[in-house]
Amino acid sequence: MTNRLIIALDFPAAEPAISLVKQLSPNDCKLKVGFELFVAAGPNFVRQLVTQGFDVFLDLKFHDIPNTVAAACKSAADLGVWMVNVHAAGGDQMMLAARDALAGFQQPPKLIAVTVLTSMDKAQLEKINIIQSPVEQVSHLAVLTKQCGLDGIVCSAQEAPILKQACGSDFLLVTPGIRPLGSQQDDQSRVVTPLAARQLGIDYVVVGRPITRAKDPLAIIAAINQDLT
Repeated sequence: MTNRLIIALDFPAAEPAISLVKQLSPNDCKLKVGFELFVAAGPNFVRQLVTQGFDVFLDLKFHDIPNTVAAACKSAADLGVWMVNVHAAGGDQMMLAARDALAGFQQPPKLIAVTVLTSMDKAQLEKINIIQSPVEQVSHLAVLTKQCGLDGIVCSAQEAPILKQACGSDFLLVTPGIRPLGSQQDDQSRVVTPLAARQLGIDYVVVGRPITRAKDPLAIIAAINQDLT
């Protein structure tokens, strides 16, 4: 697989994101647009990235009643994005509705589910009355996601081996919380390096601040891609 790197464009406005994107090539990375930038810049910004040839992961983590999520997924597909996600905690009916909503597109985006946010550790889960460990909860939701016919999940790299065993090698694992050696952990509780993530079997890594705040982002991108090859 080529182009495993997804850069998280975690910017508060379009201008700094555009400044970074001008330095990038679609051959070297994919791009992730999350809540903050999408709310600030809107769908036209996403269309611009797609027009420039970038694969765009629209990371809005849809979680609502099935009809609403299905309609949101359709709108995302109309933007031409490469990947979109929902919360697995929304349940099987919601995920099935999302899947069915994309079935009519000639080139539908990849549809993946969020299981347990990488900022959540066991203590955080217990505070919302989930007594299972993060790995147990992720595994449970991953199997449900697979049964609903989605393409994969967002997960921590440490869970990759057990998830590949449970869901199969073709089930995509998309991993945030990736930090090159020497980077700050920031708000991620479960992190690994790009090389370790590849060795653990992940399919795509999401990297934000180590690239977007770097003095030489292209050098960081090159180093990460080398580790992922």
